This record gives sequence, C-alpha cells and structure tokens, in this order.
Amino acid sequence: MNMRELLDLMSEEFPVKIIDEPLTEEEFTYIALHANVENILLFNNIKGKNMPILTNILNSREKIKFLLGVKSDHELYSKILYACKNPSKNKVDRFESAPFSRNNIGKNLSKLPILKFFPKDPGPYITSGIVIAKGPKSGVYNASIHRLLVIGEDKMTIRIVPRHLWRLYREAAELGVPLKVSIVIGTHPLVLLAAASSPPFGVNELEVANTLLKGRLDLVKVPYSNILVPKFSEIVIEGEILHEEALEGPFVDATGTYDIKRLQPIVKVNAIWVSPNAIYYTIVPSSEEHLILMGLYKEAIIWDYVRKIAPVKKVRLTRGGCRWLHVAISIKKLSEGDAKNVIMAAFSAHPSLKHVIVVDEDIDIDNPYEIEWAIATRFQATKDLVIIPRARGSSLDPSADQENMLTDKVGIDATKPIKAKEKSFNRVKLKPSPKCVEILKNLERLSV
Repeated sequence: MNMRELLDLMSEEFPVKIIDEPLTEEEFTYIALHANVENILLFNNIKGKNMPILTNILNSREKIKFLLGVKSDHELYSKILYACKNPSKNKVDRFESAPFSRNNIGKNLSKLPILKFFPKDPGPYITSGIVIAKGPKSGVYNASIHRLLVIGEDKMTIRIVPRHLWRLYREAAELGVPLKVSIVIGTHPLVLLAAASSPPFGVNELEVANTLLKGRLDLVKVPYSNILVPKFSEIVIEGEILHEEALEGPFVDATGTYDIKRLQPIVKVNAIWVSPNAIYYTIVPSSEEHLILMGLYKEAIIWDYVRKIAPVKKVRLTRGGCRWLHVAISIKKLSEGDAKNVIMAAFSAHPSLKHVIVVDEDIDIDNPYEIEWAIATRFQATKDLVIIPRARGSSLDPSADQENMLTDKVGIDATKPIKAKEKSFNRVKLKPSPKCVEILKNLERLSV
C-alpha cells in the first residue's frame, strides 16, 4: 500500500484536507500545529518544494486504533506489546518490484522537499525518517526514527541516543567501518509505530510491523547498502553513518523548546530513490503527531507494569507533560499503599518520567481539571507525596541536569482512603431529566 492508497483508506474515517494555497515553510508549520487533530493534511504548494507534503496521519490514538482495527486502549496496548514479543518474518521480493526502484535521483538532498520548520532552526530537518541498519558483525537489524539535519548536498547529522542504533554504530566502529543505513520516508504508518517502539535488542522492528500488519509488510533489498526496506516506500535514502561528527541542533523537541547543540555522527548519502508521484511525509516537531508517536509505546509499557499491582482504568502520558515526562493513572484501589506501588512501577517502566499522578477510577484523566480536582480534594503532601531526588531522567527536560540526565522525581497519590466516608470525597451529581437535556440543547443553539 503506497501513501495515496493509504489516504484513500483513512479518508473513510478521517477528513483528508488538501491545501493548495501557496505557503511558506513557517506557515505550513503553524497550520499543522493548530489544525483539528481529526484532519489529515496534504499540502500541494509549499514554496520551493517539488512534492506534495503530508502530515498528521498519526496525531491521535483514534487514528492508530483505526489502523490496528481495535476499539479500546487496552486492546491498543495489548496489540503493540504482542507484536513486540511475537515478530513475524517478512516476505522478501525482488528489488525491481518496488515502485521506488525505477527512479534513482542521485545523492543531492536538495531534490527532496526537506523542511526548515522554525525560523531559528539551523537548517532543514528530516523528522519522519525510519533509519534501518544491520550490524556488520552481528547481523542484527534495527529500525528506529531519528532526526536528521541537512548540512550539505549529500551529508546530514543524525541524533543518536545510547540505544539500539548506537550499539550497531559502535559495532561498526570496532571493525573500523562505517555503519550502512537506509532511511525510509513515507511508508505504512504502522511501520513508524513499530520503529517508535523499543522491543529488546535483536528484535527486528520490521518484523514487529509485519505482525501489526498481519503479514502484509513485504520488503526488498536496496543495492548500495544491501539492507531490507519496505517495498512500498515513497522515498529511500541509502547512506552510511561515518565515524566523524558535526554539530546537530538546536532542534525544537517534544517540549516545544529548543534542545541543546551536540556533536553527532555524520551520515553520507550514497543514493536517493523516489517512487512515481511520491508524497513526502513529515512530522512537525513538538506536534501531537510527534508526541503520540514517541510516547504511545511507553504508555503501553506503563499500563503493563501497573496492571499487575491494581486494576487499571486508564493510563495517559499527558499533553502538558509532552506525552513523555508526566503520566496520570486511574486505578481501582484495592488496598492502602496500592497508589504508591503504582507510582514506583511507573517510574521503573519509563525512566524518563518526572511526575506520576495516581487517581481513583471515578476521575477522567483525559480532563486536566478533574486531575487537579483530585489533587485539591484527595491529596495531603505529608503522607501522599513521593520524592525521588537526583534520579535518571530525560535529556528533553530543560530544567534537569541535561548533561548527566539527572532530575528530581515526584509521585502524587491523589486517591481517597478506602474506608473514607463517601460524602467526604465524592462530588454531588444530579441525573438530568429528558426535559433538562432538551432545554440545554436549545440554549446551545440560541447562544450561537
């Protein structure tokens, strides 16, 4: 399935908005950040760009549930975790069967509509690139999403944190060779979801995606890097990560603030392949799409950890916490102390967490006002606060010790005591009559 066929599929459930007005890159960014999350956006006329640009495919859990064919959060989490534990082998086709194989445009990155999103960005960034690598000695495959800053006609810097791609990069360094990679831009969104997950080292995320897609993710081997990539990819950049570094950043990360500059490895481009009538897919930095894609797997892991302690109604990496630093969890408390155990389990599940808030099952954690109400009425700092000073945190938090990744962590138990008198902690509610509902509807119509 190519991107145009995907848009046809998703348009059955979500509006695909085609924008033909001429826009600057900054105007594109503003619209993408402020559009209704239900909309999928296709821009046909970004100044200086030679391809349609697509964004906001994965900016809501409803869109991901639609693609996975599930209804509830629990089904969503279970399906992601199941795929990570049960990867399935992909079918491998001939390279010539891939639509992109017909069009090698050389090595010049300026031929692609790579965007500079914000005025102070140091240059154009690829933000949706799935970097696929194979260990030169181990043969281990890894697919993960990394930002890439264009620094020359055929060169980029890549932000790598010490995880799986870093291990393969060090493996290549020990052999004294560059790490060959293929960078995929524009393929089935569930491949991005798999690449944004973190199964154990050695598990191939392309095989995780194949499980999510029920065995329908076919691969081909590209000629320069000899790496397997999805057959229906809009753009494939073949290259190698050198053991040379250049400055990367500052980049607008999940917090909506600029990350710091760092020396990062250089990627040298060897070939660029483009499908006929290609669509360039991008993720706007700090957008809901960026945050959902980054945090959803971690949310599933937190759910899996804490459900072993107490019945869980809902887990949310919150929007205000950048879908990464803060989590709210609603539980059915069975015994005193459950909430504090849930707090500690959440910190273990996702070490980047800074604040954990646990509430009762009657609190809607998708509503920040209800969370605040629970803290206001069910929390006492002397007995319900958990403080963990100077623990490993996230490099994204500008208030933390970013160099050493140390931060102070706080857990808030905003659950009511099990033996509490109901009148002390529950909100008074009235059941509306049909007449009340109708009058309120009329009032809404009159107020427009």
